[in-house]
Amino acid sequence: MLNRRHIRVKVMQIIYAFKGNESDDLKKDERFLLHSIDNMYNLYLLIMSLLIEVQSQAEEFLIKSKQKHLATAQEKNPNNKFINNAILIHLKNNKQLKQELEKRKIDNWKLDNEYVEIIFKALLKSELYNNYMSNNTLPFQEDKTFIVEFFKTIIAPNEKLYDYLEDKNITWLDDLPVVNTTIVKLLRKMKANSEEHHFLPQLFKDIDDKDFAIELLQKTVLNSNTFSEEIAAKTINWDKDRIATIDFVLLQMAICEFQKFPSIPVKVTINEYLEIAKEYSTPKSSTFINGVLDKLVKEYEAKGTLNKAGRGLL
Repeated sequence: MLNRRHIRVKVMQIIYAFKGNESDDLKKDERFLLHSIDNMYNLYLLIMSLLIEVQSQAEEFLIKSKQKHLATAQEKNPNNKFINNAILIHLKNNKQLKQELEKRKIDNWKLDNEYVEIIFKALLKSELYNNYMSNNTLPFQEDKTFIVEFFKTIIAPNEKLYDYLEDKNITWLDDLPVVNTTIVKLLRKMKANSEEHHFLPQLFKDIDDKDFAIELLQKTVLNSNTFSEEIAAKTINWDKDRIATIDFVLLQMAICEFQKFPSIPVKVTINEYLEIAKEYSTPKSSTFINGVLDKLVKEYEAKGTLNKAGRGLL
């Protein structure tokens, strides 16, 4: 679920927040980093549980409609297609998912049910829902396509839900695009015979990614003074106070990758930090960072000190 760029963003946020130096207790920063990353999984589970709660809301809606004193014929014999959607039934009956939700004590929608109602009412008003409910057939592919579109067009862009998540945890806003992309991918890959663990993806792709997160934080902070001197040497005409703090952190991290991570190609490092700068720093930051990194790479190459192993890594 977690990609390398988002790992870099998480590390950047920790270094920026704590403004660490070489004498700091790194264990505290490491714990905070891993907590921040793990909390991203809570966000994933919270949004997945929203689908379950919307299905439950729909069931309650149909029951109450049947119990009306003057219920119409349609209310007495409702179309159950939505509540019987194969994907929603799978999520509702998924014991492993339920256990994970209970273990992490994720029960927000029981307390904040109004947001479930907001999503459900938006669904009922949608053309997507009306088209889906226009017949009683239950082919799996149709169920899956509907849920994917329901998530993409109604849940993911909902502004009230966005504000709610921001209030709960400010870092979730950075995590949300990655989590939403993961959910859409998992929904699309869902099969009629998929196992319960299908919707419990690994947070890290592999152990190397987790090691990368910790090592990038450690090696950047432990060598921050040296990296700062290298940046200063390439920005002589710049007043240090004029360099955005985020730009400075991104430059330190990029230099760290040049020197301490032999297997990461130079072009990958540069491209990653330019993209992060475009999203998190000033409009001119990517140009500034590119200029500094370009000078450093040329200097390393001239001195033969660019620490890269393997072919095609320059």
